[in-house]
Amino acid sequence: MPRRRPGALRAGHPGRPRRWDKPPPGRIHGLSARTSNAIHRVEELAPSYLYPGAVDRALRRYEAFLAPPGRRPLYPQDPDCGCVGHSLDDVRHARDLLEEALAHLPPRARAELGRRIASLDRVYLKRTLPDPLADRRPWKGDVWWYRRLYRVREG
Repeated sequence: MPRRRPGALRAGHPGRPRRWDKPPPGRIHGLSARTSNAIHRVEELAPSYLYPGAVDRALRRYEAFLAPPGRRPLYPQDPDCGCVGHSLDDVRHARDLLEEALAHLPPRARAELGRRIASLDRVYLKRTLPDPLADRRPWKGDVWWYRRLYRVREG
C-alpha cells in the first residue's frame, strides 16, 4: 500500500491555523529579528501572564529605570494600582516578566535575550541598595531583584 505524503495529509485537515503565521508586531529594539519572532511567538502561545508586546514594554521599562545619569541610588517603586496596565510601573514586575519570557524561549533566543538582561542586571545591582530586612518579607524573598531597597507610595 503506497504511503501518503505528509503534505497531502495536512492538506486534508483544515485544522486550526497557527497563530504565529500572522506577521509579528515588529522587531524588538536591540534584538535580532529571529529572537524578536521567537519572543512574539512565546507571547502568543505561553500559558502565563505574557501578552503581545509585553517583553518589549518590560525591556523598555527596565532600561528607562536604569537610564538616569549619575551615581545616586535608585529605588524601585510600588505601582499606584495592581491592574495589568500599571503593573510595569514597578520595575521589579518588569524583571519578573522578562524572567518568565526567558523560561519559555528556545535556547538561541534565550541566550540573546539573557545577555541583554544580564547587562541591565549588572547596572541594577550597582544602582540599587540591598535590603537588610529582605529575609523577613513574606513575598518574593527568593528572587534577588526583590531583595533591594524600594520606595512605597504613600496614600
